[in-house]
Amino acid sequence: MSKQCARCPQKAALRRPKTSEQLCKSCFFRCLEDEVHQTISSSNLFKPGERVAVAASGGKDSTVLAHMMTLLNERHNYGLDLFLLSIDEGIAGYRDDSLETVKRNEQTYGIPLKVLSYRELYGWSMDEIVAQIGTKNNCTFCGVFRRQALDRGGVLERANKIATGHNADDIAETILLNMIRGDVPRLSRCINIVTGGEGPLPRVKPFKYTYEKEIVMYAYFKKLDYFSTECVYAPFAARGFARDFVKDLEAARPSAIMDLIHSAESWTISQGAQDQMPSPQSCQRCGFLSSQALCKACILLEGLNSGLPTLGVGRKNQGNKDRGKRGGGAAAAAAAAGGQQLGGLIQLKLEEEEAAPPAAAAAAAAADVGDVSAVCVSTGS
Repeated sequence: MSKQCARCPQKAALRRPKTSEQLCKSCFFRCLEDEVHQTISSSNLFKPGERVAVAASGGKDSTVLAHMMTLLNERHNYGLDLFLLSIDEGIAGYRDDSLETVKRNEQTYGIPLKVLSYRELYGWSMDEIVAQIGTKNNCTFCGVFRRQALDRGGVLERANKIATGHNADDIAETILLNMIRGDVPRLSRCINIVTGGEGPLPRVKPFKYTYEKEIVMYAYFKKLDYFSTECVYAPFAARGFARDFVKDLEAARPSAIMDLIHSAESWTISQGAQDQMPSPQSCQRCGFLSSQALCKACILLEGLNSGLPTLGVGRKNQGNKDRGKRGGGAAAAAAAAGGQQLGGLIQLKLEEEEAAPPAAAAAAAAADVGDVSAVCVSTGS
């Protein structure tokens, strides 16, 4: 016997993962949209008149974000000037296809699209980088370069803020990863709904309290156009192990994701640990905010250009060891070239937080879509 929707007389079509409520599609859509609006309004994420870049990869998170930002901007009169900002990492058979989805979304939502590539920004595509470094540390390069590329794109398009599709699952995974690494600075930052607030281009996370499963269900039942093919390099990402662990926790205890986030929000960093944190400073080469003389992006690019691809990867002193092996001349010349490529005239904030690779998120979406009809649609479960 079918069950009735918990919020209206209609027949229930799904069981909501976050609350276990039996809901019809319309009530589920409205519940999720209202929750995201509540997150936006209670955290004062936007101000009327702001120009907001919606980070768009073509995956389910960014597609639902673009859909909801457009919808809520009109419904609640946010007064925002929205545009899509997409980064082409240069991954054949993956990013080129997903960008086609982003271009279709540009037409669907009627908001302009700006695309920047690693090739034009850094002189390297991700495929070329992997050919140099292998698949062990490729996500380090991709994550650092992508964060900076989004910042540069935001500045070029005169954005006031960047909205990203990081969801509750992503944040819970990052909390666990930073705990395992003992990375106190990142642990203290990763739970913030606004990062880089002290800089010229803050990032906001409207989906901070939104479950990934519910984003997938929303996209599925709304029949949104999104890309779900896994990045060819995603299986080598360390984050995948944290993701599997979080999924296991959620299966045993659905509230585990929110419990992790709320627990981290209540932590207090001791004064002793705060005193040991590196002080923010401007990168001497590109002007981005950094925890050291040169930001991570500059160091990684220097390594690529000087034939030392592991420069800046792993232990903090590894870069200095590699510099010593090759001598100063070639590395210094490559450093100067790298500084020119990074554009020293652009002064903006570069976040150093750990972010979920868009490819890994797409992989999770591809797996979960298959579960929607089998697990979530049935009201008898």
